[in-house]
Amino acid sequence: MQIPIKRAIEKVPGGMMTVPLLIGALLATFFPGTPKFFGSFTGALFSSGALTILAVFYVCMGASIDFKATPYIIKKGGTLLIVKVGIAVIAGLIFGRYLGEAPVTAGIFAGVSTLAIVAAMNDTNGGLYMALMGQYGRPRDVGAYTIMTLESGPFLTMLTLGVAGLSSFHWQALVGAILPLVIGMIIGNLDREMRAFLSKAVPVMIPFFAFALGTGLNLSQVWQAGLLGIGMGVAVVVVTGIPLFFADRLTGGNGVAGVAAASTAGNAAAVPAIVAAANPAYLDAAGPATILIAACVVVTAILTPVCTAWIAGIVGRDIEPEEDVAVAPLPTAAVPAPTVGR
Repeated sequence: MQIPIKRAIEKVPGGMMTVPLLIGALLATFFPGTPKFFGSFTGALFSSGALTILAVFYVCMGASIDFKATPYIIKKGGTLLIVKVGIAVIAGLIFGRYLGEAPVTAGIFAGVSTLAIVAAMNDTNGGLYMALMGQYGRPRDVGAYTIMTLESGPFLTMLTLGVAGLSSFHWQALVGAILPLVIGMIIGNLDREMRAFLSKAVPVMIPFFAFALGTGLNLSQVWQAGLLGIGMGVAVVVVTGIPLFFADRLTGGNGVAGVAAASTAGNAAAVPAIVAAANPAYLDAAGPATILIAACVVVTAILTPVCTAWIAGIVGRDIEPEEDVAVAPLPTAAVPAPTVGR
């Protein structure tokens, strides 16, 4: 007898991230003594497992990035990367001026923080982007995500918060945040077999670090964070989607790739915990930010495909020039030479 667990989870938008996260949060909320009761490996997974698993996750993800990207991929991916991160920097400057490192503590915006906003905007859902490009875009646009993968992890979020004038991070923390990704990139480019080996672990790691992150959450405030999460998810699609649309057109696209990149990656929910571990000033913001970003993942996973399909319906499917079908002239029928009467 087989139970389609994987298929059921994947029917939920961002399911491999959100479902384990929710399970972990339910255990932490209703059975808070679980890690102490079991101890050993189970207890470690609840208390400090997320950071360890994430370190391995970023090594494996780094291994999937190829240094030998084509100029087009660099141009396309680099442009989308710069625009998306640039928007997060602007948001960090604006909200950092008024909120600082701490989250809003009261009212309908309770839980919102600069950390949550920046982390939600910084990282694109790569699987969603590549799937949408496979349907509505050019095949080589799928490869542009190899450059955009550099968004993954806490490094750019830390950098953005520093640029915004908030609490700075020691250079060791910044290097430590990107080091696993860099090590993975070096290994993957030195040995293709290692790239293939490590890349396979990327999707496998997601539910495990999601569960570990969930065990640090309390669901008593989820109803409030859920409304905010919906609003933040819509904001990510709109605020990042419009500039990305025009940036894509500037690089020779029709805007579809830009809209497809207007989402929040599932692993972005891991960033607040890592940032807080590097700088205790963000400890109060990390918990609510993780919940908000997890909600953002779900909202953008639903809204981004709808918007991408809508834009593709208006501007047309973005295809390679060589795929265009040229209308050839009709062949001239062979006309027999006139017979000259003798």
